[in-house]
Amino acid sequence: MSPFRAAEAGAALLLALLLLLLTACGSRLPERAFETRPTANPSGGEPLRVGIITSVTSPVGGQAFTGTRDGARAYFDALNARGGLDGRRIEVETCDDGGSGVGNNACVHRLIDERGVFALVATTALDYAGAPLVSRAGVPDIGGQPLTPAYDTYPHLYGIYGSSAPRTGGEPGWDGVLYGGTEVYRWFHKEKGARTAAVVSYNQSASAAYARLVTRGLRAEGYRVVGEQVDFALPNFRAVAADLRAQHVDVLFDAMDTHGNVRLCEAMEALGVRVDAKVTNVQNWSSSVARDYARAPGCRDALWVTGASRNHQDTGHPAVREFRTAMGERPLSQWQLEGWAAAMWFTDAARSCLTAGGGNGEADGGLTRACVEAYMNRPEAYTARGLLLPARYEHLARPPETRNTCLSVARWQDGRGWVSQGEMTENCATVPQLGYRP
Repeated sequence: MSPFRAAEAGAALLLALLLLLLTACGSRLPERAFETRPTANPSGGEPLRVGIITSVTSPVGGQAFTGTRDGARAYFDALNARGGLDGRRIEVETCDDGGSGVGNNACVHRLIDERGVFALVATTALDYAGAPLVSRAGVPDIGGQPLTPAYDTYPHLYGIYGSSAPRTGGEPGWDGVLYGGTEVYRWFHKEKGARTAAVVSYNQSASAAYARLVTRGLRAEGYRVVGEQVDFALPNFRAVAADLRAQHVDVLFDAMDTHGNVRLCEAMEALGVRVDAKVTNVQNWSSSVARDYARAPGCRDALWVTGASRNHQDTGHPAVREFRTAMGERPLSQWQLEGWAAAMWFTDAARSCLTAGGGNGEADGGLTRACVEAYMNRPEAYTARGLLLPARYEHLARPPETRNTCLSVARWQDGRGWVSQGEMTENCATVPQLGYRP
């Protein structure tokens, strides 16, 4: 099972599906399809070249998917400033796939066949059509965001949250079924006393399917669930807001994009509707909340977020401080931190091949793709110095019925930003795993 944190990977997957179905991605490559970021050859040896594929010029806008790329770049810049990896600089090559499958395939061909990258890092692709090509080439793809089922389908691909699926290259998960836990719903039920939950979706297949998954999870945790659906073309959010008040909803989940979320919040604000918690996902875990929800301060005050990585505002943690120092004065997001963690994961894997006994006796000091993947597939969980909840790749023949899962939780507070709610390694529970078809 992929340790699919239901409010995180599932919501990210939903977002990708919605965008693919509701926007005109087209098959044309964008005008600036490829970006590169070369570095000078180091005195300590040839650079080690890695690639980053990101849907920069996708229909969603230029900032929606760039966080992981920027976090990974910052990590490699800091690493190079310290002398690189055993004296070798990391040379970063980036490629913008434009949010289309054709563009993604073109990026894969360019980075692997033309530029000869050793590995891909922190991939964030709206349509990861090139995943089979990456897998067939045997190129490790480390720390990618699971916007599609690719990281639970193909060997050589390692998503940032780990996976327990067989990953043989056939159907995703187990015979086309993926599994998600109910830990998010359990947490709000236990910690906030939530009893009645609303799930708001569009009248569109991907949105409705994800809403059904959320509803199943909520009911498994004992909630009374209020289902709300709006027309995608002409949504009546005021009617939804009025019903939320009439139904005395405690906690609000949604199966909509950011634009829909903001419009719902503005309708709630106009009618004076309040809930104890409006739960969002990791992609919206950023400093843009104040701007996005500027006209809905009451709803903004109820925003909570859950995920599988440490809050980027948790300055009491040394690994977070290192990340923030490297990012400088730039606006911060959780995807930046996870991109940073992805680059760290690759670097630790590569370094293991260069240490005494870590290589396999081959040329280049044992630094081979096979050695890097041996590190990725080891039984020990990886935490990126405490930035990630423990992640591993287990290749289980059968999905578990339950799993002990931990959760990172934060709440937005004006003037303070995202405030962590407890220690993520202690926000843990054994919860059922529910199957769904992506």
